[in-house]
Amino acid sequence: MTEKIARFFEEQRPQTPCLVVDLDVVERNYNDLSEALPDARIYYAVKANPAPEILSLLNRLGSAFDTASVPEIEMVLAAGCTPDRISYGNTIKKEADIRRAFELGVRLFAFDSEAELEKIERAAPGARVFCRILTSGEGAEWPLSRKFGCDLPMARELLLKARDMNVEPWGVSFHVGSQQKDLTQWDIAIAQVAMLFRDLEAHGVDLGMINLGGGFPTRYRSDVPASAAYGEAIFHSLRQHFGNHLPEAIVEPGRGMVGNAGVIESEVVLISRKSANERKRWVYLDIGKFGGLAETMDEAIQYPIETPVDHDEETEPVVLAGPTCDSADVLYEKTEYHLPLSLKVGDRVRIRATGAYTTTYSAVCFNGFSPLQSYCI
Repeated sequence: MTEKIARFFEEQRPQTPCLVVDLDVVERNYNDLSEALPDARIYYAVKANPAPEILSLLNRLGSAFDTASVPEIEMVLAAGCTPDRISYGNTIKKEADIRRAFELGVRLFAFDSEAELEKIERAAPGARVFCRILTSGEGAEWPLSRKFGCDLPMARELLLKARDMNVEPWGVSFHVGSQQKDLTQWDIAIAQVAMLFRDLEAHGVDLGMINLGGGFPTRYRSDVPASAAYGEAIFHSLRQHFGNHLPEAIVEPGRGMVGNAGVIESEVVLISRKSANERKRWVYLDIGKFGGLAETMDEAIQYPIETPVDHDEETEPVVLAGPTCDSADVLYEKTEYHLPLSLKVGDRVRIRATGAYTTTYSAVCFNGFSPLQSYCI
């Protein structure tokens, strides 16, 4: 919680639930990561938070952008970015969308299957392509394994196939999983990519780019390594496995760029117990899974929560839930959250580190609730 956000809440008293993002924090995060990884190009993952103010700020700072759809590409262009700084990083694209992105000037496309590669050749002839490989996601709080990427033997065959097509095989990408705290996971993936580079070079495919993906965390309820630690680990690994023949490196931060810049303010709608002997109170907020907190699925992402009565010494374990008529709309039941006994209906609570993957997960009118309102200051 920055003083700027706290002052906004006190002076503006916006209707809840709402998200407030401090752009100064976003700028600091960008500068920290740039300093930690001076030899890598930052491609901000737009899906984390596509607020126009954030895109314009990052464009001014010199960021490139990782996009997942044509609307995201159009948003980035509207923010002033040139198409040569845009990657279409989604491996699941309609051919019509590939064609539209190509018409808009995008020339860098991801793939992880033969069918996707063939779509790119037809709709974006001559474009640069990079193949995404599978990783285990071990150590990540929000793993991204299985749906995206292919194994190394398949990546090898696809890139060899691309050599003989009307596209330019340009690189390999991976993602070690979102909110990744294990610094060694990049080394495992980089070692695999380096082997693949050497193998392909021997067969006439000289790749030029390694996409290190995202995974850079934000602090929730426990500490995470600083940007400098990630930079040191990644640079050491690149040097170890590629020597002095380093390819172009890019990173795709999302959560680590905007997560800690945002705070959601919510209102307590109801406090109840399920029986007279129930140990835990149920605290229902006016925001839940469908209002922007989808990453509480399986209680994976555990947001810090503060109340106006946190100074009270007496607390009790609670179940936290959202307001909708859906039994899945429970935020935390297994994870231990303790809130003050003096907390009452109508109190406002603040959910910190919510700048990423909240507005974009917010449903449009589920149960009639409006999408999450957002302010960038």
